[in-house]
Formats: sequence, structure tokens, C-alpha cells
Amino acid sequence: MVLKELQNIFHIELDAIYGKHEVDSFFYLCTEHYLSIPRIQLTLKPGLAITKSETDTFFKVIEHLKQQKPIQYLLGETEFFGLRFKVNDSVLIPRQETEELVDLIIRSVTLSTVKKSLNILDIGTGSGCIAISLAKNLPNAKIYALDISKEALKVAKQNADLNNVEINFIEASILDETCHSALDAESTFDVIVSNPPYVRNLEKQEIQPNVLDNEPHLALFVEDDNPLLFYKAITKFALNKLNDKGNLYFEINQYLGEDTKQLLVDANFENVELLKDLNGNDRMLKGIKI
Repeated sequence: MVLKELQNIFHIELDAIYGKHEVDSFFYLCTEHYLSIPRIQLTLKPGLAITKSETDTFFKVIEHLKQQKPIQYLLGETEFFGLRFKVNDSVLIPRQETEELVDLIIRSVTLSTVKKSLNILDIGTGSGCIAISLAKNLPNAKIYALDISKEALKVAKQNADLNNVEINFIEASILDETCHSALDAESTFDVIVSNPPYVRNLEKQEIQPNVLDNEPHLALFVEDDNPLLFYKAITKFALNKLNDKGNLYFEINQYLGEDTKQLLVDANFENVELLKDLNGNDRMLKGIKI
């Protein structure tokens, strides 16, 4: 089949669900992943054809996409902060908002630090996207990454190998006091960062089906009556394990920005800042331990 014809079939089958622009994106991701054919080559050679077995693979992808399976899970990988990451349904698919958080940390560290080395802890690492991106861009930092999920840590370790960085992985829950002992007794940190579960059950109706039906709820949702559960635990942990003048960074629920900010204010952090993402939503929070 000629690839141009296959692209038309993608649009016929999927435009009503995703829209033309996103369907084009899916098609080009598939041609690069399965055929190693970049988009520019398709533009220059519109008559390119593929075999029946290759065509069958694309039709299987179309059927999965019609069921709103995330394209990243179908391909088994995604890009984050210019790096390649393996993903499956044990980990959240990394998002643009989290790239903004990583960029904020790198810029802040680069501008402010006078130390040759830093200890950084990523709590709830998932795919490892935050920890690995920081390790790649801050080569003098020693990076720790903690998660409760054995399956998520398996993916994160693969991603550390894939991107040729060294990360100290820890299987533990930040909600359990024993996680303090899971880290080196002597370890304290210059930076602690977390993108913990923060979507309330009452907000589920805002979540797209491809996320709600496929991505791990353990990493997404919190109970309505205690939505800041993880932020409280991490702030308490940071009071013990963050060095003086150390920085605490959060990705947050846009609807709970002021409430989350107040946690750091009440814990006597200084220079507490609530920051917006590129879409204008309250999305990041930072503070300095006195």
C-alpha cells in the first residue's frame, strides 16, 4: 500500500475522535517508529509503498487508537525534554507541564549554586523522566529517585540505562515513615522535587478517556477529602532531609495552588512562589528551606 493512501485511512477512521492535526501526528510517529521513515521523506516521496505485513501493523494501531489507547503505550516509548523514554501502563506518560518543572530546576540550579556537586531527590519518579532529565543536564549532581511501584521502577531503570545516566533508585512510599531509613541515614538533599498524585476523584470527569482508562490511577488520583496528602508528607520529609537553603519543587493541581502554597508558608519555607505553566494554569510551586 502507498503510504499516502494509508495516511488518508488514518484520517477517515480517526479524525472524528482526535482531530486532523493529532491524527497526522500519530501517523508520522508510526512511520518513524515502525518504518524508520522521517516525515520529510514522505513529503519528498509521496509514492512510497510498504509491504502487506507493515500495512497490517498500521491497521492494528488504528484499531487500538479507535479504542483510545495512548499512542505512547502502543509504541512503547515517548520523548521528554529531548530524551527518549520507554513507557507502559505501569507509568504515567510524561507531559509538557513536567518538562517546564524540569527546566525551572535546571535554570535555578545553574544560576544559583556555588557547590560543585548536589544531592537531588525525585519523589514518585514513575518513568524516571524528571530524575533522568536532571541527571543528563546536571552532570555534577547525584540523583536519587523514589517510587512505591516495583513495576514503575523497572521502567525507570530501563530509561536510566537507555539515557546513560546513573540514578540511585529506592522502592518506598513517602507516606510511610520507614522511607526515611530506605535512604542513606546520612543523606540530605539540596533539591527535592515531586510530581505526586494530585487529581481529585471529583475531577475525573475532566480527564480524557485515553488517560482515565489506561494510565495508572495510583499515580493520578487522591481522595477528595485529603487532596494534599502527598504534599503534606513530602513537606514534612523535606523539613528533615532538605539542607538549609535547599529548594523544594512541586508540580501541583491547578485548582489547589493557594492551598498547596500555604503548606510551605506554614512550614516556614521562604521565597515561596506559585508559578504558572504555558497554558496559564497554576502548575508549579517552589520554596527554600530556612
